[in-house]
Amino acid sequence: MSLKYRLILGSLFLVAQLFSQKTIHRQALWGAYTGQYKLSNQFGIYLEFQFRGDSKFEQNNQNLFRIGGIYYLNKNTTFTTGYGLIKTFKPSVNEFFTENRAWEQIQFNHNWANDLNVMLHRFRLEQRFVDNIILNVDDEVVVEATNYQNRLRYLNRNTFHLFKFNNDRNKTYAILQDELFFNLADNKINSNFFDQNRFLVGFGINYEDTIRLEIGYLNHFITSSSGNDTMNHIISLSITHNLNYTSNKPKPQN
Repeated sequence: MSLKYRLILGSLFLVAQLFSQKTIHRQALWGAYTGQYKLSNQFGIYLEFQFRGDSKFEQNNQNLFRIGGIYYLNKNTTFTTGYGLIKTFKPSVNEFFTENRAWEQIQFNHNWANDLNVMLHRFRLEQRFVDNIILNVDDEVVVEATNYQNRLRYLNRNTFHLFKFNNDRNKTYAILQDELFFNLADNKINSNFFDQNRFLVGFGINYEDTIRLEIGYLNHFITSSSGNDTMNHIISLSITHNLNYTSNKPKPQN
């Protein structure tokens, strides 16, 4: 199926979700740093830090840390596995709960238009251990249970070359991407098969083929098995750092 038809079907699916039940709309600001450090022709290290807060900088809603090992199958395909630690704010108890997460992903890049544009496919499988926190009879925050969930994510990301500046290693590009989340098997976190969708449109700068700065609008739709769905309207800011410590240094992908 072509990209055009995937985007059309994805848009129709989102519209259907919007009208299926009441949706709560919120504004937010997300910031992220991602580092990819290639240590040899086959192996590298992956690091990621994210901060997710409200649009007024009044509430920190979530902090995320990921670390992983990268295996480079070839110049366009990588396999990564790692660990994630996530702290999420729960308003009803005014405290953060913890999620420990193992994850595995495979990523494919496809260059086109004389290698100026890039389409990326990423499949990620997650094993989530999520604490459910409550207030006990003494108004103390305690972990009632730790729930387990398997989740599958698919990301389709497209970057479109706009123009170069100063030299050939400095480029600007437009971004169009969508990521789908699916819950697998029975679980106590979200019993819906379709978990959430993240659609982003943005603008990026690739500086010296090592640092990418991106800003965009992220539409984040979350389903709920026990209440109203949520749609977050997010300003997304990100920095990606690519360092290659090998003697063979191919041009990094957008």
